[in-house]
Amino acid sequence: MRSDDAASAVLRVLVVDDSAFVRKVVSQMLTRSPFLEVVGTARDGEEALEMIERLSPDVVTLDLVMPRMDGLEFLRRQMAKRPIPVVVCSISHESGAAALEALELGAVEFVQKPTALATDRVYEIAAELVAKVKSAAHSLPSHGILAAAPAAQPARGVAAKAAASAPATHADIVTIGISTGGPQALRHLIPLFPADFPVPIAVVLHMPVGYTAMYAARLNDISALRVVEAGSGEAVVPG
Repeated sequence: MRSDDAASAVLRVLVVDDSAFVRKVVSQMLTRSPFLEVVGTARDGEEALEMIERLSPDVVTLDLVMPRMDGLEFLRRQMAKRPIPVVVCSISHESGAAALEALELGAVEFVQKPTALATDRVYEIAAELVAKVKSAAHSLPSHGILAAAPAAQPARGVAAKAAASAPATHADIVTIGISTGGPQALRHLIPLFPADFPVPIAVVLHMPVGYTAMYAARLNDISALRVVEAGSGEAVVPG
């Protein structure tokens, strides 16, 4: 796709959900945008794998909890074969670890569905879903980030060399703002910072309530820095 055509191109979307009602509603929400076309719907991950081969969508919206093949197994198989932008759209508040694992497996975004699915409340996510699907189409999915991040020593050396050659400046804090694909990118970036990095680092990202603490804990596991969810009144310090 040429860059000058990207803004006006119609993106092809595959909707994957085991609920017929949700497939219908999500399709309606997406097709309200003139830049999105739902080219098919699938009832589970197994059907989705087949339809991707046949339809070649630009983006997939994916439920996580499905019979036969769930969303996580779909991601493992599809990303190993051919990475494709995936927006997870699931009721996963009671199992947030599954949503974070989906991001680790290559999904580029996450939208939380309302618990009262069989009502008009599901339309509340329409604007967010459309925006994230459009953004996801231009994000490069990555597979196996958690495994790759600790081994990124060459990148650490490159980053240190670049910092040493940069003009001398003084900063009190480093802030990182991320959007679509950001949770994946942070798994590459945060482990590159050494434990003695001289100033605090603050990260701003958009995640549903209840997920940021678990996400911070996962970053902490692969980082020399201490990574925590921000709390009111908490001191911001180096390290």
